[in-house]
Amino acid sequence: MSKVKIKVISRNPDDYLRATKRDIHKLPRNYDPSLHPLEAPREYVRAMNAVKLERVFAKPFIGNLDGHRDGVSSLAKHPSRLAVLASGAFDGEIRVWDLAVRKCTRNFVAHEGWVRALCYTPSGETFTSVGDDKTIKTWKSEVKSPEDEEPINTLLSMSVVTGVTHHRNKPIFATCGEHCQLWENTRNEPIKVFKWGVDSLHHVSFNQVEHNLLAACASDRSVILYDSRESGPLRKVVMELRSNALSWNPMEAFIFTVANEDYNLYTFDVRKLKQPINIHMGHTSAVIDVDYAPTGREFVAGSYDKTVRIFESLKGNSRDVYHTKRMQRLTCVKWTLDNKYILSGSDEMNIRMWKARASEKLGVLKPRERTALNYSESLKEKFANHPQVKRIARHRHVPKHILNAQNELRTIKEKVKRKEANRRAHSKPGAVPFVPERKRHIVKEDE
Repeated sequence: MSKVKIKVISRNPDDYLRATKRDIHKLPRNYDPSLHPLEAPREYVRAMNAVKLERVFAKPFIGNLDGHRDGVSSLAKHPSRLAVLASGAFDGEIRVWDLAVRKCTRNFVAHEGWVRALCYTPSGETFTSVGDDKTIKTWKSEVKSPEDEEPINTLLSMSVVTGVTHHRNKPIFATCGEHCQLWENTRNEPIKVFKWGVDSLHHVSFNQVEHNLLAACASDRSVILYDSRESGPLRKVVMELRSNALSWNPMEAFIFTVANEDYNLYTFDVRKLKQPINIHMGHTSAVIDVDYAPTGREFVAGSYDKTVRIFESLKGNSRDVYHTKRMQRLTCVKWTLDNKYILSGSDEMNIRMWKARASEKLGVLKPRERTALNYSESLKEKFANHPQVKRIARHRHVPKHILNAQNELRTIKEKVKRKEANRRAHSKPGAVPFVPERKRHIVKEDE
């Protein structure tokens, strides 16, 4: 007897039935490219919609922390607790904030005059503050009894201390003022004093990767490098204008970025200080503070032009600019350690919280929502260089005073360029050399 083959159509209800009535209908999809001849134009339209929606949902401002009675002068991040922030003001007051509920948990007058700088110890149990009253005070982070309100340790300096930074793992911190000084928590005198013939230093920062390396910004327009194991300074680079602040890249040991008075930021490699590896432009007034994201790929800068700008570390122009009507001149900026938020302190006594990515949705994402967002991101990446997509993604509305200043700066740069071209055209060949932009702002390098 011969066997008969019977072909039966087999269907699995899971492939075409909805799980619930509120779920969307499941549609079969054939991925054969020959059946989708208009895939590219369709994806382009989707990319345009995605980039437009990104601008629609770009609402970076989250909220503000108010309570200071004078301008905010400095901020310090807790090394292990994301919701804890310390801030100092021009009237000597220090406040500790709980960012999750946006409330001040503690406030006290720490110094007579300006709180110049704050920094937490690596453990996060204490923090150090320096002020105009020539004192360096160490405070407990958490108050459990009335005695904890008083400083644990007070050190007296011979001159005004303008900056403080802590070693990554040793109980050593550095301060700057007339000279750069290294202190130990248990001693009343500095263990080392670094001098290099400058009037004063106004910012100092320890490297978080190469722990013994630190850098300072000086009043003679220079940026000086020190090694805590050496007896004297290592090298310095003198720029055309003064540098206000400095931040080390947390992922690349030899890279640091300085915020300068000439409206630009300069990224240097320690091994080759003759010229910066990148110049970041966009601000229309002196850049006051800079801080790297924990990924090392981006940094945030605050300026006297009343705006916060976010730069990618390898690009020369900012990817975003944040501003509000009430925000005045920026004094300090910080990027939180979870890479999600930016904090800025300004002259008009407020600390503001911003999203690091302006259109990012805060909160829990459902799986389908996450898939859709990932698809939109890959489409924007795919069509990033298309003129229309690029124009929409790059465009930002800025206040009128910024727009006018940008136009004025553009006119000045074009004038300088035109004058140089005319001089070159009417001089002997080689008499007016071409100087790259990266070499123009460096005066000299000393070792």
